Amino acid sequence: MKRARVTLADVAALAKVDRAVVSRVVNNDPALSIRPETRERVLAAVAQLGYRPNAAARSLRTARAHMFGLFLPDFANPVYAEIIKGAEAAAAGLGCVLVTGSSTGAGLGGYMDLLGQGRIDGLLLAGAEGESELLAQLDRMAVPWIMLNRRSPAVKRYVILDDERAARLAVEHLVGLGHRRIAHLAGPEGADTALRRSAGWRAAMRDAGLPDGPIVAADYTPAGGAAAMAALLAAPEPPTAVFVANVASAIGAMESVREAGLDIPRDVSMVAVHDLDLASYLAPPLTTVRMPLAELGHRGVELLGSLKPDDSVAEVLDGPIALIARHSTAPPR
Repeated sequence: MKRARVTLADVAALAKVDRAVVSRVVNNDPALSIRPETRERVLAAVAQLGYRPNAAARSLRTARAHMFGLFLPDFANPVYAEIIKGAEAAAAGLGCVLVTGSSTGAGLGGYMDLLGQGRIDGLLLAGAEGESELLAQLDRMAVPWIMLNRRSPAVKRYVILDDERAARLAVEHLVGLGHRRIAHLAGPEGADTALRRSAGWRAAMRDAGLPDGPIVAADYTPAGGAAAMAALLAAPEPPTAVFVANVASAIGAMESVREAGLDIPRDVSMVAVHDLDLASYLAPPLTTVRMPLAELGHRGVELLGSLKPDDSVAEVLDGPIALIARHSTAPPR
């Protein structure tokens, strides 16, 4: 026999309060003034009965869907897992859920449909094609949206990481070990994150009194990193160290070094942006720059929950950025 759904009336009867009090307690109404023991009694009744608010009814009352969207370029990039964790935690803290999708799946069209139907309260964009047309369409829908770790010249609505600082830390580490021929395995041409990391690499090289080394662009995949690293190693004067823009690219780059019969770090030192658990299990363990990825996702959802559709935001997270030295970097021979 199917169990009857627990209602507000059931909770109110058990807690010996009015149904309106139960509703305001479970919705964290800041204007509600009741005794602490009454609040505790309501929460105890909610837990005992296993009450869950009716999402459809709540949406009708508040004109909100209690749902946020996060659109990613590619789920295969392990960096996005940390961003999703932070975004989900923030959404849960707001009493909402997070829906994720990528350009490798059904694309952004499904998200735009949900936005147009009022079924998503806001959207985080970590990557999308057809940017100018997309941004104009989002503005017409009058819903909050934010670019996540990327910027566009046309708008001021983003929250990003300090990628230039991350690049500086990586290059300063290599310079401190004695390297002078430091190449850069960059990200995709034109990508905002790649441009910022390349700018940090150039600035750090300049500060060290060194000329720019060779630079090769690649997408943020192991295959892209492998091809770019092969090109760097084929240069007349190969680098003794490489700053890689993304940890996924670095995995492929390490394989190219091995295929060339070279050793890391004896022949080539390597350091990459983003520290993931897998970095410490590579052979050799990879030196990385740890970035506040979870904090980025968390902050993005926080902003969606408080911004109006036409608000501007231009925020650089000052969260912890640290170099994690492992065995892929050493002084040059």
